[in-house]
Amino acid sequence: MAGNGKTLIAPSVISADWARLKDELQAIEAAGADWLHVDVMDGHFVPNMTFGPFVVEALNRLTDLPLDCHLMIQQPERYVERFVKGGADWISVHPEAEGNPRQALELAMKHGAKAALALKPATAVWAADPFKDILEMLLIMTVNPGFSGQQMMTQCLPKYKEARERFGPKLLLEIDGGVKDENAAAVREAGAQVIVAATAVFGETDYKKAIRGLRGS
Repeated sequence: MAGNGKTLIAPSVISADWARLKDELQAIEAAGADWLHVDVMDGHFVPNMTFGPFVVEALNRLTDLPLDCHLMIQQPERYVERFVKGGADWISVHPEAEGNPRQALELAMKHGAKAALALKPATAVWAADPFKDILEMLLIMTVNPGFSGQQMMTQCLPKYKEARERFGPKLLLEIDGGVKDENAAAVREAGAQVIVAATAVFGETDYKKAIRGLRGS
């Protein structure tokens, strides 16, 4: 469990109703969300495109929730400073991406963000070994990055136990991909401490109920 033992819930803004974004952010805050997850896609590392630093800056003005920015982009070291200055509290980058992910994380830390590494489903946990001296969180993806609404690859869940054994008790473990109310208990049991949820929150009518269901409380 994260921090005080509570599973942290990070609704992904990609599934929010952007026509009424301020209301959506206020609603998830009131419902008990812990973070706001921001999926940044560049159309190159993944086939979809989403948000840039200016959107992160706007989100930062609209919510007090920590911004958990997942950079699914090539050459993250070129852009990370702008995301942090825009308000990103967490920066996740991919070791599979072109460029220098370690430099990107060091720049993120230099400008005040916390460093996280994100792994695709096919990427082994040991790929995080070269970064373990600077990481505060490991994001283990349970879908291939690029699109929301995919079904969870449950074969990825044992990677959480492996990561805990490999990196110790202090590293936060985050899950992103297909988490729903019906599989959230298995996700928590596997060892995920931070749950990213897109349609599992924003696709429901009762955000508080959805968040409590994911958290198991």
